[in-house]
Amino acid sequence: MGHRVLPGNPPLPLTLRHSARARRISLRVSSLDGRITLTLPRGVAEAEAMAFARSKERWLRAQAGARPAAVAVGHGATLPVEGRLLTLEPGTGRAVRTEGARLLVPGEPAQAGARVEGWLKALARERLAAAADRHAASLGRPYARVTLRDTRSRWGSCSSAGALSFSWRLIMAPPEVLDYVAAHEVAHLAEMNHSPAFWAVVRRLYGPCEAQRRWLRDEGSGLHRYRF
Repeated sequence: MGHRVLPGNPPLPLTLRHSARARRISLRVSSLDGRITLTLPRGVAEAEAMAFARSKERWLRAQAGARPAAVAVGHGATLPVEGRLLTLEPGTGRAVRTEGARLLVPGEPAQAGARVEGWLKALARERLAAAADRHAASLGRPYARVTLRDTRSRWGSCSSAGALSFSWRLIMAPPEVLDYVAAHEVAHLAEMNHSPAFWAVVRRLYGPCEAQRRWLRDEGSGLHRYRF
């Protein structure tokens, strides 16, 4: 890995990545943090790669400007919960609760983001465990455990030992998307690959899933812009 800068206003930092498997020079702009990665195949000179980056400068700047702004979660902020946009407001009592389009958060305003994050994680565990239980029962194969993480590279995983792991941010997605990801990972209990046989298991457990996969591809990265 190396670091270079494409001059301009503002300058664009680039991360250079050398890859023996790449067949051509490529540029990737992370939808999560805006990081630009310039990948060089074996045998390609750095000067050639930088010239390629300069030829794509207009596209790079457009991509950087299109990234959604981060949202600091606190009173007055709006965030999705199970696909519904809710606005955080001060609440009474001890528990976070929903009321129509409002998410009522008791306690000190400075702690509202942390309280909402804890509430979302608990709700995510409840929904994902229930979905995994249902799909595992349909498959006839038990899983070992469910773990929640804040992963950016994948929404879920299944280990060879049957341990399921999910991003807790799935609780912000529509319920059918969360359910699809649960079915996808449970299907790996039978097929530890993405072969046609695997997708046949997914369809048997969940049904058609093209819309849910498209939602994750187009909208999923936006769930990471919420800062708690």
